[in-house]
Amino acid sequence: MKGIIGRFQLMLGDYIKMIGIFIAAKVCFMLALRSNHPFEGADVWQVVKHGLSLDLSTALYLTIVPFLVMAVSVWWKRTEVLRKVLNGYYAVVAFILALAFVADTSLYPFWGFKLDASCLQFLSTPGDAFASVSIGYIVWRVVIIAVVTTVIAVLMMRHRWHFKVTCRRWIAMLLMVATVPLMVIGIRGGLDESTTNIGQVYFSQNQFLNHAAVNPVFSFLASMERTASDQTDYHYMDDETCEKLTAQLFPTTSTDTDSLLTTQRPDIIVILLESAGGEFTDIGGRTDIMPNLCRLTREGIYFDNCYANSWRTDRGTLCTWSGYPSFPTTSVMKMPAKSRSLPNMAATLARQGYNTHYLYGGDINFTNMRSYLVGGGFSQLTWKADYSQEEQQSAEWGVRDDITFETLRQLTDTMARPYLIGYSTLSSHEPWDVPVHRFDDKVLNAFYYLDQCIGQFIAQLKQSPRWKNTLVVMLPDHGINYKDIDETHQVRNHIPMLWVGGAVKTPKRISKLCNQTDLAATLLAQLGIDHADFGFSRDVLSNSYSYPFAYHTYNNGFSLVDSTGYVVYDLNSEKVIAGNSTDKERLVRMGKALLQKTSADLKKR
Repeated sequence: MKGIIGRFQLMLGDYIKMIGIFIAAKVCFMLALRSNHPFEGADVWQVVKHGLSLDLSTALYLTIVPFLVMAVSVWWKRTEVLRKVLNGYYAVVAFILALAFVADTSLYPFWGFKLDASCLQFLSTPGDAFASVSIGYIVWRVVIIAVVTTVIAVLMMRHRWHFKVTCRRWIAMLLMVATVPLMVIGIRGGLDESTTNIGQVYFSQNQFLNHAAVNPVFSFLASMERTASDQTDYHYMDDETCEKLTAQLFPTTSTDTDSLLTTQRPDIIVILLESAGGEFTDIGGRTDIMPNLCRLTREGIYFDNCYANSWRTDRGTLCTWSGYPSFPTTSVMKMPAKSRSLPNMAATLARQGYNTHYLYGGDINFTNMRSYLVGGGFSQLTWKADYSQEEQQSAEWGVRDDITFETLRQLTDTMARPYLIGYSTLSSHEPWDVPVHRFDDKVLNAFYYLDQCIGQFIAQLKQSPRWKNTLVVMLPDHGINYKDIDETHQVRNHIPMLWVGGAVKTPKRISKLCNQTDLAATLLAQLGIDHADFGFSRDVLSNSYSYPFAYHTYNNGFSLVDSTGYVVYDLNSEKVIAGNSTDKERLVRMGKALLQKTSADLKKR
């Protein structure tokens, strides 16, 4: 029996060491990010304690191969070969774990959520993956990965395996077979209907502590399973109840709409301001970061109670142009078979005789952006490849905003009327590399630079004879996490939407709750164009818009705002993690109904 016991002791030792590695990684994760996410010493213990269940399950996954090697060793005499196989396996595991730990810690400040399969999208465009960071940043992390790989490999490969083929092999096999159900139960997380999941480790109102408790390897594997079919189904109630809850939320006709424009056929420019959430404007109490934008709100039509639908550029772009909602784990832009079935303001206006053009200084092939824009009705595209080599390298993400704003100005002089120009800025994005130095904070400095570009462009456009027939719509594609502002803060997704230009009748402030998805129906209604195809976009100025609310999704969660306040619901833990609504239960139920209705609509497309 000594050989049998020795084998189980070796496997158990490896299992315990794996758990220890995961715990050490959690502590390192917290220490590395403590400057932006302060915590108490007691929080470390709470993170380790609550995250242990995922560590136990993930460690069991990783001991499946060693378990099989142990089983073979009962029968096969060449144990030295098996020892080499096992060490080779642990060398690979060491590299994978090191890569996961370092990637998780490095990406969290940018993304605000744990490592998941969304990082795989960058494999097709590695240049975009590294555009936000310096060469030194990358080299330093490569070194860390190498060091961590070596440490884990040395720890796991210290085997002194001299087991002989036991004469009690059948007893050994019976014991191993009996162990299999225990391993399955451990991986599954017990015998209950609910299996091991990320939400089970959530324990705090502080999302950073919850995220620190999540095992990054488990998070990645779980998200791989979610994205295998490209779409997650959400079913919280029977279809009849869902329809009853959402039936009146999205009116598709306009009645008694207030007219804001001097003409129904203006030249239109829609500018998506990269990441320019409300915390950098008067919404967050700051008028010094983007002073030109704040000044222009007094000259145009300012929608001061607008909310972004999503948290990434690919999602926010589609929400704006198609008036279509976002999803927690699915990017519709990356699903051409689905996105081409959506309505698009460009296609709608093209049918009305508009000439259409899209301008972007980055890689327009990233996240299937080209496919979406062309399929959505933009007949001409200008992007990074259309600029000189020097201009392409003026910023990490591509062509700097002051250069592309000049291109935009030239387009307004040369395009045949009427025209629709879409334009996405890019400089207000990591690594925040801009040619001005107004603030010591590089993030604030980047938004100040964007604002200077806006001010100069509008000033030049005002000198053009086309100004009097022009409507410029400006709104962010999404907000961002900044310092302590994350998805649990209402201002995180509260964005400014501004209409300016000579085509605006008179300055006006509109404080009705709305989403960026509502631009499509609201704008088309102002032009006297039917917007029934935009089934999830609402004309904010119509009397038919009787229940103002704003809906937002983020990585496996959603938030909802109405007259009762706001609520943030986490789909991992299946509970409210923030909010001040006087009617939280109703808002959560409505948010679930919206997820169910919109995901069902996407599935049918």
